[in-house]
Amino acid sequence: MRFEEIKQKLSTKTVGIAGCGGLGSNCAVALARVGIAKLIIADYDVIEESNLNRQYFFYDQIGKKKCFALKENILKINPKCQVEAHDIKLDEKSIIELYSNVDVLVEAFDKAEMKALILETVLRYMPQKPLIMGVGLAGWGKFSLIKEHNFDNVYIMGDMTNEASENLPPIAPRVGIVANMQANKVLELLL
Repeated sequence: MRFEEIKQKLSTKTVGIAGCGGLGSNCAVALARVGIAKLIIADYDVIEESNLNRQYFFYDQIGKKKCFALKENILKINPKCQVEAHDIKLDEKSIIELYSNVDVLVEAFDKAEMKALILETVLRYMPQKPLIMGVGLAGWGKFSLIKEHNFDNVYIMGDMTNEASENLPPIAPRVGIVANMQANKVLELLL
């Protein structure tokens, strides 16, 4: 399939991204680059200097809300992409309201309880909605351990073991790999 055909197929598709940090910002940028029609992004956090090691933001954006800065960056890459940005801490109700009509939903949280919340919400209220998650992406090296794990309509990208900690932080290479695996899975499902 030629790139023009890919863009044509994606020109009517909407992807939801829950979280605009390392996974969410990099996944959103990858999808914008290939011509996704619309992204619905949500995050309540602000950019800190420590985020710049793995998130698609710039030094002059420190202190800005992640969702609005990401929208700004996406529109610089692809001004045709519609970006709906929400400054909100997601909960069960807002997940349903924001993402019930997307074609695919990408989980991009860093906290385990938020990952559990979105998984439980999608399985309970939107079981036919494809959900792409990222689990086990901290540290460096051992790229061969990063794989796709499939459970019906839930796709988990990562090694499922290397959780972030003070001594095993999430940094650009592994975060970027998992985020791009998530974007690649979105394309696989939509194309």
